[in-house]
Amino acid sequence: MVPADALARKKKKKYEKKEVAIEQTIVAEQTPTPITITDPAKQLYGEWNIMSIRKKPISTRERAYIYLDFVAHKFYGNNGCNTMNGTFKQTGNDIIFKDAITTEASCHNATSERTIMKTLSEVQHYSLSILYQMEYLDLLNSKGQTIMTLRRQNLDFLNGTWVVKEVGGENIIDKNVRLVVDAVMNTIHGNTGCNIINGIITIDPMKDFAIQFEDLHSGGNDCENIDNETAVLVALEQTESCKRINDNEMGLLDGKGRIVLVLSRIELTR
Repeated sequence: MVPADALARKKKKKYEKKEVAIEQTIVAEQTPTPITITDPAKQLYGEWNIMSIRKKPISTRERAYIYLDFVAHKFYGNNGCNTMNGTFKQTGNDIIFKDAITTEASCHNATSERTIMKTLSEVQHYSLSILYQMEYLDLLNSKGQTIMTLRRQNLDFLNGTWVVKEVGGENIIDKNVRLVVDAVMNTIHGNTGCNIINGIITIDPMKDFAIQFEDLHSGGNDCENIDNETAVLVALEQTESCKRINDNEMGLLDGKGRIVLVLSRIELTR
């Protein structure tokens, strides 16, 4: 666990559930650029946040999203209140969602979960576009009208294994200091060069590239390079967002936009 004295001056974060109101990024002055569909299984796979229903932004208790699994041809996610799953059939620019089931929690959302489920059952077609480097998936009814708009979960590039290159602007010489991020399962684990660490990830769908690391724990061993571990854990606690530096490097930023960690991607060989 992060040493108490290292975090004494840091106020404890409070994560309280609140209604998620997502503002649509697309504005009238800008037009999304259509994306040609050449490989649906690659271009549509993964997690998509539900942004709007019939052009109106949604407001839900939980984050509403859909994950498309092209291996099993199943979808799962959350309708703003309950988890959901089902199957889908995709051919060309046509897509149909079937066999949807949900859990049975009772919620009072500004956007009814029934509205989301009903809209999903009406989907017949889809189109893909990009705006401000964000991908959007429009789901259309049989008349070609957009009835649901989704935005790709924008942290897919975080997935993988990373060497910690810098902490607070200081180079880390020990290449064993590594982090493994899974933005789908919302987990982080790794090695600080002293201890194994584990934690969970919180993603704010209302903000682009917003991410926080919570419930961080380490093995508790006392090592010569324990200072590296403390610095890494404190930096992870301070992280509020991330940004891609280049194809192989990522920066984690604090609430003031300062880079607290620089990570370098590595490809593990079998």
